Amino acid sequence: MDRRALLGLAAVAAAAAPAKASSGGGEEPSSGGAYMRLPVVTATLMLANGRRGVLSIETGVDVPDAALRARAQASGPRLRSAYNEAAQRFANGMRPGMAPDIDQLSAVLQAATDTALGRSGARLLLGTVMAL
Repeated sequence: MDRRALLGLAAVAAAAAPAKASSGGGEEPSSGGAYMRLPVVTATLMLANGRRGVLSIETGVDVPDAALRARAQASGPRLRSAYNEAAQRFANGMRPGMAPDIDQLSAVLQAATDTALGRSGARLLLGTVMAL
């Protein structure tokens, strides 16, 4: 493989990346602004060896309705509090050494979303769920 060709290709790719990033304008084109990312939710749990561990959950909310989206953005602290409480209750119910049941976790957090916002219409999106 020609090292010069590889370095040239890397230079072209590096030069094109900032131009592409600056043309985006910081908007999310696919969701139209309906997606709202929230901080990582954590809860403590018991590991198989009897020690404490951490359950870490990446969450986001997709809110297509503009009025409900404004309410969700204003209720960010309430959502985070509801997610932390629901995640801790879920972690307390987990058996030591078992993997988390993502379907059950999703249902619990979706119920917390609907309760915190006062009505349904917002969809909970889960990212990475880790139990360490």
